[in-house]
Amino acid sequence: MALQDILHGRIGFGSAPLGNMFRAIPEAEAQATVAAAWDSGIRFFDTAPFYGAGLAEIRLGQALAGRNRADYAISTKVGRVVLDEVEDSVLREKDRVFSHGRPNRVVNDYSHDGTLRSIEDSLKRLGTDHIDLAFVHDVAQDFYGDEWLSVFETARKGAFRALDRLRDEGVIKGWGLGVNRVEPIELLLGLEEPRPDVFLLAGRYTLLDHDRALQRVMPQVAEKGLGIVVGGPYSSGALVGGPNFEYAPITPAIRDKVQWIKSIADRHGVSMKAAGQQFSLAHPAVVAVIPGASKPDRIAEDQAAFDEVIPDAFWRDLRQAGLVNADAPLPIDR
Repeated sequence: MALQDILHGRIGFGSAPLGNMFRAIPEAEAQATVAAAWDSGIRFFDTAPFYGAGLAEIRLGQALAGRNRADYAISTKVGRVVLDEVEDSVLREKDRVFSHGRPNRVVNDYSHDGTLRSIEDSLKRLGTDHIDLAFVHDVAQDFYGDEWLSVFETARKGAFRALDRLRDEGVIKGWGLGVNRVEPIELLLGLEEPRPDVFLLAGRYTLLDHDRALQRVMPQVAEKGLGIVVGGPYSSGALVGGPNFEYAPITPAIRDKVQWIKSIADRHGVSMKAAGQQFSLAHPAVVAVIPGASKPDRIAEDQAAFDEVIPDAFWRDLRQAGLVNADAPLPIDR
């Protein structure tokens, strides 16, 4: 089955904010946000056990309960197992991103058995009988530093093989890596076995940061007939005026680049969300973008950005200003 058929469209919903990312989101607001996504036509929902120690999966499952399961796709991730054990609040506060999530302890486990347990636990939290896509989560330098190759090797022998088997048995429809760095994808693409189907690459093919992905992984993904789901198309909110880039305070250099892009966008009457989404989607290897949202009105903005008609002159001006890589496909190139 083609990835586009699995995903039900080219814009999806990233549920990391539902795990109380950076702030405690009221339950009613979380449920209303997913409902708004559904009402806007979104049918692809991405989640992970890591998002609030299972909170995002629980909320997503509750919000989708009663929907016809054949009408939408869910992707989740493996590599982290949520325990019943409660973690010390001091330790949780060190995790700035999900410090407001559930208090359950989360352990890293990329083994074969850990992968099977993770899928089983996710099915329970989501209240569903199957997962469409499974991503091996964060086997990269940003989480494991110099040890990332060792973690990758553990996943190769464990999680990758487990997911290969689950896909071949029809339990899942496809699998790949869900990472914030290009190096793990590049490494996996160089292996003869196992056989991934799709990658979730967060923050690395955006208007603000795309050079390395463009040069090192996008051509190979397209050549092999695989796909890239772009997570974080707004670069942690930096592209649309937010205070964070890469889940950390924005730097002066990135702020200046945002302002430069915005000055061109304003001149052409283009919204920054539309510029960000449509830039990522212009690459032939990209099958979908999944902006994250925690408020219903953000969903309307994302859908409007997807549908917005951007004048060709905007893209030409971006290219002429050197704000996009000269080799990056743009909507005007199709």
